[in-house]
Amino acid sequence: AVLPSLLAWLFVLLLGRARPADACSCSPIHPQQAFCNADVVIRAKAMSAKEVDSGNDIYGNPIKRIQYEIKQIKMFKGPDKDIEFIYTAPSTAVCGRLLDTGGKKEYLIAGKSEGNGKMHITLCDLVSTWDSLSPTQKKSLNQRYQMGCECKISRCLSIPCFVSSSDECLWTDWAMEKNNVDGRQAKHYACIKRSDGSCAWYRGMAPPKQEFLDIEDP
Repeated sequence: AVLPSLLAWLFVLLLGRARPADACSCSPIHPQQAFCNADVVIRAKAMSAKEVDSGNDIYGNPIKRIQYEIKQIKMFKGPDKDIEFIYTAPSTAVCGRLLDTGGKKEYLIAGKSEGNGKMHITLCDLVSTWDSLSPTQKKSLNQRYQMGCECKISRCLSIPCFVSSSDECLWTDWAMEKNNVDGRQAKHYACIKRSDGSCAWYRGMAPPKQEFLDIEDP
């Protein structure tokens, strides 16, 4: 009876130790949600990277981070000061987001502000190559996404699904396009708050006109 108990406890211990490797799991979100949740959203290039110390953990061991020196091209959301450095964990296993360096690739990067021209990103933050964005996504970064930050975008896991309130938009790419997080609604739509307080999907490259705020969902 003792041996099975010891084996069971050993299994639990091994399972507990295995969890950190699986600790970085991210729920799919619409790019508008990523924009609204972020402190900083920029278009930038990563010029260089180096590993730096970032304090110590509770056991006194040094915490390592990757420091990217970046060249900011445009800020869509954030402080008045340009971002000079982006920090992330040293590997994807601990939610680090790796960027190509050398300044050849442009990124759209959304993350949290650390102040003094610094920001932090994880594997769960929106980081996309600029060339991979649709024209609508690029245009929405200037105005449209911000107009819908008070709206709620809910992911539809399977059809049928329904909104629970008037300020909610259903994101159906996951259900309609075989778990695709970069589908039609992600690339071509934004959830906009209308004049009556309700929210609806808006499609198109031009900024929404005032008339849209008083009409039905297109």
